[in-house]
Amino acid sequence: MTKTLAEFPITSRWPARHPERLQLYSLPTPNGVKVAILLEETGLPYEAHRVQFETNDQQSAEFRSLNPYGKIPAIIDPDGPGGQPLALFESGAILWYLAEKTGRFVPADPALRYETLQWLMFQMGGVGPMFGQVGFFHKFAGKDFEDKRPRDRYVGESRRLLSVLEQRLAGRRWVMGDDYTIADIAIFPWVRNLVGFYGAGDLVGIGDFPEVQRTLQAFVDRPAVARGLTIPTPVAA
Repeated sequence: MTKTLAEFPITSRWPARHPERLQLYSLPTPNGVKVAILLEETGLPYEAHRVQFETNDQQSAEFRSLNPYGKIPAIIDPDGPGGQPLALFESGAILWYLAEKTGRFVPADPALRYETLQWLMFQMGGVGPMFGQVGFFHKFAGKDFEDKRPRDRYVGESRRLLSVLEQRLAGRRWVMGDDYTIADIAIFPWVRNLVGFYGAGDLVGIGDFPEVQRTLQAFVDRPAVARGLTIPTPVAA
């Protein structure tokens, strides 16, 4: 039996104006913008819903019915496999799904597809968690801790990750070579956040990583990236 979009409890809180389109529930954080950027790059029709952290929307029963972990982003694709609606959370899983659905931003060659997946996991398991901890200890509550050893541990690990990325990018335009892929879409919002929003560029010595800086600039210069970085837009007062 085909399930309709209206049968998902989340739609009672964030009604779909265009139920035939993919529904994105998100916020412009590094994880959130990954999905918005890929959607903008592919041109796949979608409708974005802003999940307000200020009002703890992500912990509401409606949102947790879609993602029990209570984290953004999440999607419902009304035209999932077999024509059935598909609900997904975890940004890495969503990127992989959308790349396969559209046949874009992931190599056709099977070996290169797995290599791309490898770098996607590099971001999910390393870059995101470590850069996020640097942000906590440098910009947010952690900055008040007198003991700087936790901060310094995450800074050291972030530098190690940047070193790996620097080496990978040497002689390559993008992570996978000449072709821009979901590996870049996953990694570079976090690099941008580290040096921008977190203001930790000097702390991690970003100047030591010219290839990373070069690729970050190429990333943010893409029109679809510029659009995706602002989605979902703020709710009008």
